[in-house]
Amino acid sequence: MPSHLHLQPTAWDQICTILLKKLGQDNFQRCFSGTTARIADGHRFIVNVPNPIHQLWIESNFAGTLADAAAEVLGTAATIEYSIANDTQPGFPVATQPQLKAARVISTRQDGDRPLASPHVTAEVSSSRSFADAGLNLKFNFDSFVVGTNCSYSAAVARAVSEKPGRIYNPLFFYGATGLGKTHLMQAIGQEVLMRKKKAIVRYVTSEQFTNEFVEAIKKHSFTQFRQKYRKVDVLLIDDVHFFEGKDSTQEEFFHTFNELFNNAKQIVLASDRPPSEIKNLESRLVSRFEWGLTTQIQTPDFETRVAILRRKMSDFNVSLDPWILEFIAQRVRTNVRRLEGALMRVAAHVSLEGSMQNESTLAAFLHDVIDEEPTKSITVDRVQRAVANQYDLRVSDLTGPRRPKNIAEARQVAMYLTRHMIKLPLIQIGEEFGGRDHGTVIHACKVITQRMSETHDFRAMVDRLSAKLKEA
Repeated sequence: MPSHLHLQPTAWDQICTILLKKLGQDNFQRCFSGTTARIADGHRFIVNVPNPIHQLWIESNFAGTLADAAAEVLGTAATIEYSIANDTQPGFPVATQPQLKAARVISTRQDGDRPLASPHVTAEVSSSRSFADAGLNLKFNFDSFVVGTNCSYSAAVARAVSEKPGRIYNPLFFYGATGLGKTHLMQAIGQEVLMRKKKAIVRYVTSEQFTNEFVEAIKKHSFTQFRQKYRKVDVLLIDDVHFFEGKDSTQEEFFHTFNELFNNAKQIVLASDRPPSEIKNLESRLVSRFEWGLTTQIQTPDFETRVAILRRKMSDFNVSLDPWILEFIAQRVRTNVRRLEGALMRVAAHVSLEGSMQNESTLAAFLHDVIDEEPTKSITVDRVQRAVANQYDLRVSDLTGPRRPKNIAEARQVAMYLTRHMIKLPLIQIGEEFGGRDHGTVIHACKVITQRMSETHDFRAMVDRLSAKLKEA
């Protein structure tokens, strides 16, 4: 039996008919006119798309619809994968190729069955599997990290650690606001270590994953396997360590894991949104150990670095955008690289699938939610808590502690309300930030403050002043 079983044109026609009916003529023409499809190895449904933007747009908006249509026609569920190619491959029934209007493909690739964003089916299968087993994403490597003045020292230190793990800067602690590249550098370290030493044991996890696995080990009495997994590694990369706040048992377990690795000269790399000394409800012995090595901050990128990041990402998308578009995005999205890249992807998809972006007014309207929300994204829970504590002449520990006098309870509710409406964190996470309270407490706080603001002018004015001060800062 041949390794690839091509779909008959009638089968692809059926899939396209279903997609057309569910999505409508406009959406179908935009996203599926120009795509092709086939079955590979009997169970993988491969969609051939003109460029990465098509893939990203389909995955983001119509992945479920495509999977349902394929299952309906094929009679069984299939794994959806993607292949990037600039012309139609033999055996792929295809509709008319769409013309890219303002965007043009600036590089071509013929990957056969290899999907751009599915490392586990690339030619380097064994290497990809070792990265996947370590919890690493292939795209987060040193070559794809744009170094600017905001992170040059952190990037240099990361490279040094990857070359001599366990011998210098141990532990290495990155901190900085969300979306600035901490995870990217951590994963780059792990990848470089594996590239240099194939048999090295590298493990990347978030502190939430570590905590969840520890809880499972307690339930299943599988401590031996859990400790073997984390204490017998050469490099341990733990992201978002602020999630350990207030979790005493997890902190105890990680303390012993840290000691075991450190005493055996194994590399430890940690990341958080704040330095160790500012992580609330973290045991002092963990704080001191986190500070044993090197702590380095990744700051907000300047304008030039943001433009460089956009140019690099544009190259990854294989499209060309006018320089003024990149400069506009770089000027208006300043504090979060992920948001910066997301804005670029949205614009690139629009230009590739719809046509040109006429002027700054059109672009501003198109990205209004990104631009409007961007300033508030620099607001942190810690800043909200400090501002409210200062307003009520309290300490931050009063807001996160168990005490419930009227003035503290009111201040805590105001802080929860501002956190919910200005930062838009999940309710459970807000509860964690305020001493491990449940989401119901947060919902109640928001309702109380909303009602009181509608009833009392002075109270509403006070909350509005706090909100304005946080935005200005």
